[in-house]
Amino acid sequence: MAIISSGGPTGRVPGAGGGQASPAAPERLVDPTARPEEEPVVREDGLRPRRLADYIGQSELKQVLRIAVEATRRRQEALDHVLLYGPPGLGKTTMALVLAEELGVRCRITSAPALERPRDIVGLLVNLQPREVLFIDEIHRLNRVAEEILYPAMEDFRLDLTVGKGTTARTRSLDVAPFTLVGATTRAGSLSSPLRDRFGLIQRLEFYGLADLEAIVVRAAGLLQLPLRPCAAQEVARRCRGTPRIANRLLRRVRDVAAVGGHGQIDAALVDAALSLHRVDGRGLDASDRRLLRLMLEAYGGGPVGLETLAAGLGEDPATLEAVVEPYLLQLGFLQRTPRGRIVTAAGRAHLDGPAAVAA
Repeated sequence: MAIISSGGPTGRVPGAGGGQASPAAPERLVDPTARPEEEPVVREDGLRPRRLADYIGQSELKQVLRIAVEATRRRQEALDHVLLYGPPGLGKTTMALVLAEELGVRCRITSAPALERPRDIVGLLVNLQPREVLFIDEIHRLNRVAEEILYPAMEDFRLDLTVGKGTTARTRSLDVAPFTLVGATTRAGSLSSPLRDRFGLIQRLEFYGLADLEAIVVRAAGLLQLPLRPCAAQEVARRCRGTPRIANRLLRRVRDVAAVGGHGQIDAALVDAALSLHRVDGRGLDASDRRLLRLMLEAYGGGPVGLETLAAGLGEDPATLEAVVEPYLLQLGFLQRTPRGRIVTAAGRAHLDGPAAVAA
């Protein structure tokens, strides 16, 4: 399967790759958004699965797509358009590449911010070959003009183009090859209804369970030729926030420490030492997470306290706190949002006082 990029030298624009953090957000080891070196069109490191059989987790999604792919093969048609949504880092881009591999076609990768002008998306569509996959990341950020061009292309495989201006303007129709649009978004609710309704398959990717994450870490360790013990795989899985992208990133940092220290076998103690060096504790919290919880406990008695007050106390942008730091704390139940402000829960207090927390 060939991967063809669009929208710049790497097929990406700054910030592309499964959700966006605030521009002011510092780079964090546990940030689920993709980094440039992790993009598939920049570097093929072999950690991404290529077939559905190799894709770990998301069993319901795989079952739905396996049936759709097999039916499409038998009919020799293009697969229905697919919308994948969910938090960043769960494998939306990977699934698009897997679908293209299963269909035996190329995958063209771009992102919505790269399709600012009509000619950008028209150029992509007219160059598609029959049954190819077009992957658009951050599809909720498509502008209205791009959406209007996509509507007839998705429904009737036709482009309606306006030629000329003023009284001499006329509309021409241009056929495009049957193709499959795979859209990825972290904000499914931000898609317009007309665009969302044109997808035949709409599927959500869920956070991964511990068993699936351990299997992902073991598979990645095998590909990286790391002598990883089962207890070490479990330790990495516990700290990756239910996100395979973070699991692979943590595993690379463990590999660095093992290589520099000359360790033969990687065990749980080494994983703990390596990730503690990066200030990632036993539940996947990093220094930014713990700073927020400690400020709330020590300065405001655990809350309630307003977002603006917390941002001022931490020297952070409020949007960064809300979009980058808070979601995982809310997911763990360490933090609550109330009409009066944020509150640290009993579980959050217990974690900071427990042995699993790393000194900030």
